[in-house]
Amino acid sequence: MPIPLHAANPGPFTGAGNWTYLFPGPAPVLFDAGVGHPDHVAAIAAAAPHGPARVIVSHAHPDHATGAPALAARWPDVAFSKVGWPEQDDPAIAWRGLADGDMVHTDEGPWQVLHTPGHAPDHVVLWDAGSKTLLGADLMQLGNTVSIPAEQGGDLTAYLRSLRRVQALAPARVLPAHGAVIDEPLALIEQYLKHRHQREVQVLSALEAGLATVTSITDRIYAGLSEQLVPLARQSVLAHLIKLEHDGLARRDGDRWRLLT
Repeated sequence: MPIPLHAANPGPFTGAGNWTYLFPGPAPVLFDAGVGHPDHVAAIAAAAPHGPARVIVSHAHPDHATGAPALAARWPDVAFSKVGWPEQDDPAIAWRGLADGDMVHTDEGPWQVLHTPGHAPDHVVLWDAGSKTLLGADLMQLGNTVSIPAEQGGDLTAYLRSLRRVQALAPARVLPAHGAVIDEPLALIEQYLKHRHQREVQVLSALEAGLATVTSITDRIYAGLSEQLVPLARQSVLAHLIKLEHDGLARRDGDRWRLLT
């Protein structure tokens, strides 16, 4: 199994911070780049003195990708791979493409790339069918739901599809980017699906009551939420509204929304 290495980046939106995962061996592979914190770079060097041969970035959100320049500066020969978003690439890094179904070869055998958009359009996980282990990145985490930042490419319809794709694989455990190892991922996926359905019902109820903006719907559903987390809640509400529009249940007119009857 890969070695968990902490990215040393706790914060209001990352919680205790990110886990990255290193496959040691003659050609080490690192899953996720962290943020370039010196403690993370030192932990990688302690586990793989010559550095990783390859870094797979699960998606381009800052807590997963912005450490790439620091790793490239420390180990100039490292190869970096991710899906899409070339406009955000650091010109100092020669990114290689990554696609659904690709195999990442490690000293423990190949792990399959699964494109799981939703949290981000480029989000990927790594799957080992033999051990039924998933390196889950931001697909799920214990004790919390996953944000769907609709204005930054988040897509709730795609996210639910990604959850069901992983559900069909029947993973035995998930090693997430945030929080503890998930030993009962199927139960958590069911919980997530139920939660999203309940949230959709709340959004529909708010529309039925005449609320028409993301802000007013958020204030109703998330009353009492910490002000620091309100922007994330608004993104979640917007993601649900966009899904309802996709499903033919709601329509947007400028910044106002209404039910379709």
